[in-house]
Amino acid sequence: MTAMRILIVHAHPEPRSFNGALTDSARALLPTIGHELIVSDLYAMEWDPVSDRRNFTIRADPERYDQQAEERFAASAGSFSSDLRAEMDKLLWADTVIFQFPIWWLGMPAIMKGWIDRVFAVGVAYGGGKWLDQGRLAPRRAMLSVTTGGGAAPYSDVGLYGPIDPILYPIHHGILRFTGFQVIEPFIVYGPSRMTELQRAATLAQYRLRLMNLASAPTLLVIHAADYENFVRRQA
Repeated sequence: MTAMRILIVHAHPEPRSFNGALTDSARALLPTIGHELIVSDLYAMEWDPVSDRRNFTIRADPERYDQQAEERFAASAGSFSSDLRAEMDKLLWADTVIFQFPIWWLGMPAIMKGWIDRVFAVGVAYGGGKWLDQGRLAPRRAMLSVTTGGGAAPYSDVGLYGPIDPILYPIHHGILRFTGFQVIEPFIVYGPSRMTELQRAATLAQYRLRLMNLASAPTLLVIHAADYENFVRRQA
């Protein structure tokens, strides 16, 4: 088994939640099978999700705030704030990132979106014409491990919300695949609060099995930057 460097970005305010149990399972298992592990527990860290001038110790333009311009400057000048730099270092250290969170209002919790808004900066996670399979974060792998409040039925073709794949698409494609990640098929737990203890235990066992086989876990379709650029040229 090839050792991996794994970062878990965890976003749930209750340590005893099922999200907490999933991350606890990863903490207990991954080091015992040879992997290095870092966990960024965003609520425990009291992570500030607001992206603004406080991201930077030196400002490129003190008069007008242009976040991408400030990020480009900070990436070259090394002037990201210390809390932001610490998370960027974790991201760049990892070869696999697991995002652990509950689906709230058909999306991720604001604290995790804020982590991405701040950490996935120009010059660090994207930019310079590097995207998709040629992105700055290639060839890293990423996986969403998510829970839902309700059961599986609302996420069916005839359910209230529809299939979960389109709900996760903006994260899978617009964030992870865009920046270069190979996207592992998500681990989805429908309605853990509605399960019996035996069902929850079985689900945790399934998650441990996924983690044990993380290096070979199937990935979603890879989109090649060259193919897309050729398509755009043909349409011009």
